[in-house]
Amino acid sequence: MEDTLDRLQIVLITGNMASGKSSVAQALAERLPKSVHLRGDLFRRMIVNGRADMSFALSAEAERQLELRYALAVEVAKRYTQAGFLVVYQDIVIGQALQAIVHAFRPYQLSVVVLCPRPEIIAERDQARGKTGYPDRASIDAFDHLLRSETPHIGYWLDNSDLSIADTVDAIVSHLKRTTLNGI
Repeated sequence: MEDTLDRLQIVLITGNMASGKSSVAQALAERLPKSVHLRGDLFRRMIVNGRADMSFALSAEAERQLELRYALAVEVAKRYTQAGFLVVYQDIVIGQALQAIVHAFRPYQLSVVVLCPRPEIIAERDQARGKTGYPDRASIDAFDHLLRSETPHIGYWLDNSDLSIADTVDAIVSHLKRTTLNGI
């Protein structure tokens, strides 16, 4: 696997809440040599006082904090890459933000993976988690619409509704091996 992925520097795993990003990113990083799992939400959680709520309709402050979170994650990913690590960066990067993040990583070799399970699967997974990311089913549907209709179709879109974490990672690794890694 190392030979076929040796030009890869950063894998961005994105999707909506409860799509499996954290679990898949951790499992993928564990399968790759000399890798880092960079959790974008870590930068949000570092804010002790004044942290804005992240919801479907972002306040101006929440938008500012989200942009800061993305900028910090991009810089940290670049630093790890410069130190010789393959970075698996996991965060919710949807809508037009995806294009901006892809641009921010130039000229680094980036592969984008968008996890897009069906909304009913998101609802089931969200209920099964210790934390609930959605206040109601309408929020799940709104985020699903944003992902499928307003997010640029960049990278490898994977419906992991019926896949285990291991099967999802296998599909991602297979995709990474097949691609020329000249694009996203």
